[in-house]
Amino acid sequence: MTTKKIQLQINGASVTAEVLGRTHLADFLREDQFLTGTNLGCEHGVCGSCTIEIDGAPSRSCIAFAATCEGMTIRTIEGFRDDEVMSALREAFSAEHALQCGYCTPGMLITSRDIVLRLPDADEARIRKELSGNLCRCTGYAGIVRAIESVLASRRLSKVGASHAN
Repeated sequence: MTTKKIQLQINGASVTAEVLGRTHLADFLREDQFLTGTNLGCEHGVCGSCTIEIDGAPSRSCIAFAATCEGMTIRTIEGFRDDEVMSALREAFSAEHALQCGYCTPGMLITSRDIVLRLPDADEARIRKELSGNLCRCTGYAGIVRAIESVLASRRLSKVGASHAN
């Protein structure tokens, strides 16, 4: 079996590793890097449980091969510990009861952060559309949507307050 030496950034740390060509990034992160916040659900890129950031964009780690990530910047849920938007989302998910079993939560949070940063004026319909690639079998999405809406509203309010202060 052929291996490839890769170097990449994972959660701000430089990582060099030998990987088999067939090793999925999710498996590499969980088994070799011990970053178990990345969950595996369908292993076909459908459920969103394995969503991480690759070079700043939400990506499915179960369908990416680690060997193709040479030179890339990877950010797993563990890499968002001090992220302001992620902190607001975590609080909102808790306040809005957007969590039940928690299996989808890491991928859901990373997708939600992308929505908040990329679509500051998203309404409920747009949020639901953006979440359509992340499956949750427990919550019915109502709390998740409310959590994202509350973070978006809070950010809009703080921008209005900042513009009035100037």
